[in-house]
Amino acid sequence: MTEKEKMKNKMLYNANYDEELIKERIIAKDLCYEYNQLKPSDLENQRKIIKKLFGKTKENFSIVSPFWCDYGYNIEVGDNFFANHNMVILDGAKVIFGDNVFIAPNCGFYTAGHPIDSERRNEGLEYAYPIIVGNDVWIGAGVHVMPGVTIGDNVVIGAGSVVVKDIPSNSVAVGNPCKVIRAITEEDKKL
Repeated sequence: MTEKEKMKNKMLYNANYDEELIKERIIAKDLCYEYNQLKPSDLENQRKIIKKLFGKTKENFSIVSPFWCDYGYNIEVGDNFFANHNMVILDGAKVIFGDNVFIAPNCGFYTAGHPIDSERRNEGLEYAYPIIVGNDVWIGAGVHVMPGVTIGDNVVIGAGSVVVKDIPSNSVAVGNPCKVIRAITEEDKKL
């Protein structure tokens, strides 16, 4: 089994010395670099690069540079997707965003993790677990989403949160570690 196959199957793999994975990351990093050098007004070329880089996009999306990812092909964004400055996606596994997702500056989505024990970690082994973000989600500034997390529909994640566990639909969640603090209700429409 190749290291890429191990990566896709949620197994420990070594990305440090595998020529195929190194090559794929370099291609993605070059596209990110090219994207980050474009003028903010060059929307046409921004769109072309993201469509080339990502596995799937819908029609309406916007990502404010700078933006970085590992592979790109594991990223899927829904309609009306917006990400502000400094988004980082470590996409060894799928990272799927639904429709109407708004991401504030300085957020990260990390499918990659490393073993707790130093022996395997020092060998360069890592794992990648998918991240799924539902529809109608607002993620505040400086949020970090860890491997294997699913965020439901109609969710607000408060600024500075570190999301280490699934967040159910229709909730407001904040903190480190991120926890649900309340449901979203009809009262929220009165603000």
